This record gives sequence, C-alpha cells and structure tokens, in this order.
Amino acid sequence: MKNGCEKQKEKVVICVCGMTGCGKSTVAKRLAEKYGLGYFSGGSALKALALEAGYKLAEIGWWETAEGMNFLQQRMADPKFDKKVDEKLLELAKQGNVVLDSWTMPWLLKEGFKVWLKASPRVRAIRAAERDGIRVEKALKVLKEKDEMTRVIYKGLYGFDLGNDFSPFNLILDTNELDVDEVFHAVCLVVDRLVFGKFCMHERVGHALSDMY
Repeated sequence: MKNGCEKQKEKVVICVCGMTGCGKSTVAKRLAEKYGLGYFSGGSALKALALEAGYKLAEIGWWETAEGMNFLQQRMADPKFDKKVDEKLLELAKQGNVVLDSWTMPWLLKEGFKVWLKASPRVRAIRAAERDGIRVEKALKVLKEKDEMTRVIYKGLYGFDLGNDFSPFNLILDTNELDVDEVFHAVCLVVDRLVFGKFCMHERVGHALSDMY
C-alpha cells in the first residue's frame, strides 16, 4: 500500500459518483492507482458501445456534443446499452478490489463504499467550459439537458432519482470550493479510515475536515 496505508485482503469495492463536471472520473482513477485497485468507467464503456453503434467519438467532452446527445436519446429508447454496461460492472464488483466510476452502481450494489461528489450546476458548467473550450452559458444549458435525460434513463430502468437521492452514499463531499487535489486527499482521508481501517493523515485536508465536525 502506498503512503503507508495497508490494504485489506478482503474484496474492496469503491463507487465514485456525481454529475458531469464534479471530478468523479479523475478522483476514481487516482483512488485506483493509490490503493492498487482495478478501475472501470461506466461512461467509457458506454462510449465504446456508441462507437460500435456507429457514433463518431471526440477526445474530450463527447457527451456534450450533438453525437453524444443523440446517443443519449437512443439510450432513452433502448435500454440494452445501459444494461450491458451494468452487467459488466456488477460482475467486476463481485470480483472485488475495484473502483467503479458509475452512475448506477451505488444503487444497484448492496456492498461497497460509495462516494458522491457534489458541485453546483454553475461550478460544473465552468469546469466543463474550460475543458471543452466553450462558453459557460452554453455548457450550463447542455449539462442541464444531459442531466435531465440521464435522470430519465435511470429512473425508468432502476427507479432511482440520480442527483436527488443520496441514500446509498457513505460519503458526500461538496467540491465547489476545492481543487482536484484537495478533493482527492479529502476522499482518501475517509477511505483510509473507513474502508482500510487505518487513519493516514493528510494534514492539510485533515485540519479542514476536523473543523466541519
């Protein structure tokens, strides 16, 4: 285990969730690297299926493009894409020792440590605009539409309310005022304590969190 944190031999499953622009993919990848776990992204798997279905992919910000939104429309009409990805995610969770970057697993899995990264629509739009090189107002509009469509997909498939139901989560972290490193270290602080049973001090974030309790 890096940074002196001893990894348990039992199967570990960490789910990282949050709406677009909250930083979930970055945090999930870094958690997998830090703890020596596998990593799987539901979004990347869906993009691979979109490619197989004939959609043209972009390097960054594809979900907010016209092609990405068209694929969302197709997913709303045909659940086979999401079901295929979720079957794979459930299989990986059963194997254990994995970080799942997923919008569905926190609700579909009984086990696992589940993290929700929270950010306001405005902050998320600013981050997406910087990433994709578009205006903030355009990003805000596209994200709102994408959020609503995604919520409809999962409400219809599984009955949960993405972005409004936080009942499955062990940790909910507001990322509005935190940069990506601060978010990562804050999540690690809790994961070290609650998942791996060892408190590995990250001094800067540790003081910040202690002030919250």
